[in-house]
Amino acid sequence: MARKFKKVAKTKRGVPKKYVRGAKSPSKVESEIIETRKLYAAGKLTPAMMDRISKERSQSASKKKKRTKKKKRR
Repeated sequence: MARKFKKVAKTKRGVPKKYVRGAKSPSKVESEIIETRKLYAAGKLTPAMMDRISKERSQSASKKKKRTKKKKRR
């Protein structure tokens, strides 16, 4: 029995919108995901390529700012 997944909103090129949302350059991220998908399906994705892709994705993610605590006035 095949696994069933919930339908999700996708871009025109077929990438889930949540994967692209928040990126500095959504179209670039989308292209990279599609290219990676093709390489993976063909079995041509090397460990070195995976490391490079992982590094790129972590750098393109939006950074969350740390909140500073306010000092109480007495």
